[in-house]
Amino acid sequence: MTKHGDYTDLPILAELYDLVPGYINRTDREFYLNLCKEVDGKILELGCGTGRILIPIAEAGKEITGLDLSEHMLSVCQKKLSLLHRDIQEKVNLIQGDMTNFSIDDQFNLVTIPFRAFQHMISVDDQLSCFKSIHHHLMANGLLIFDLFQVDLNIIKNRILNEEIEDFPDYELNDGRSLRRTHRVTAFNTEDQFNDVELIYYLTDKNGITERIIHAFPMRYFFRAEIEHLLDQCGFQIIHIYGDFDKSSLTENSLEMFFIAQKI
Repeated sequence: MTKHGDYTDLPILAELYDLVPGYINRTDREFYLNLCKEVDGKILELGCGTGRILIPIAEAGKEITGLDLSEHMLSVCQKKLSLLHRDIQEKVNLIQGDMTNFSIDDQFNLVTIPFRAFQHMISVDDQLSCFKSIHHHLMANGLLIFDLFQVDLNIIKNRILNEEIEDFPDYELNDGRSLRRTHRVTAFNTEDQFNDVELIYYLTDKNGITERIIHAFPMRYFFRAEIEHLLDQCGFQIIHIYGDFDKSSLTENSLEMFFIAQKI
C-alpha cells in the first residue's frame, strides 16, 4: 500500500518526522537554542513543526510562538507540550498559518526559520512576502535567523532522475515496527531553481507488512548573493553569515548557510 502527500494532508508524516535519526540528532537545535537564550523578549518560530526546536526553547524559559501550516504537525507538538509542566506550556502559543503571508496580533524580538523551511518558498513573490511579513512583526532592531543548504553544483547537475538513495536503513521502533527511508528527485526545474523531491518511508508492521509513504514537495535552492538581495529589498541588514552550526565562516566547502539579519 502506498500513501502520497505532504505534512498538510498525511497525518502519519507528523508521526514519522520525530522518528528520523537525522532529525533527532541534528545539531541545529543547540545552535538555535543558544542564540535564543541571548535574546530578551518574545520569539516567533516559523515552520515550528512538532516542536523539535521550539520546545527546548520554551523549557529554557523563553516565551515563543510557533507557526506552521500543518495542523497534524501542530497536533503532535501540542501533545508533547501537554506532558510538560504548566509553566512551560504557558510559554508557548501555537498558530496554524502560512509563513508566506501571516498576521499575528503581536510583535517579536526574534524570528527564526529553522531547518531550511524557507526553501519551501518557491516563487520570488512568496519569498518577498515571507520576509516582509517577518519585518512587519519584528520590533525595532529585531533579529531574523534562518538556515539553508549551500548549493553543491555537482550534485544539482549530476543527480539521476527518480533514483532512490537510502537515507537510513531499516531500524526497529519502540513499538516493534521498523522504518527505513530513501529520497529521490522526480523533476528538475532548473529555470525556476527548484527540484521536485520525494522522501519515501517504508514502515513495516509486526506482521511483516510494509506500507510505502511518500512525502512529496518542491525544494528551492538559493545562492548567497540572492538571499542578500532579498533581505536588502525587505528592510534587513545582515549581521552574520555562517557556514556551519559551529558559527564557522561560510566558504565554498560549507554545507550550510546561516543568516542573522537585523530589521532596519
